[in-house]
Amino acid sequence: MVKSSPVEVQVEVKNRLGLHLRAASTIAENARSFDANVTVIKGHHQANARSVTSLLMLGAAKGAKLKVRAEGPDARRALAVVRALFENRFGED
Repeated sequence: MVKSSPVEVQVEVKNRLGLHLRAASTIAENARSFDANVTVIKGHHQANARSVTSLLMLGAAKGAKLKVRAEGPDARRALAVVRALFENRFGED
């Protein structure tokens, strides 16, 4: 089996309430549906995208710049979905 390299994008928290419970739950639910390890990074802090609690601990307010890294067979698809969630403000505002 060939190990895939991680892929990464930068996103911005655009919704008014930041990365709050509903937004974190949406990310986690989507991340769990892919065969990929997805990590959200803010500065020196990393969160497993499948964990709502871990995402909330990032304390990402509106305007925060985050990196999203994915690794695994579905990495590119997972990254595209998570990026779209941020771009679409999690359906808010």
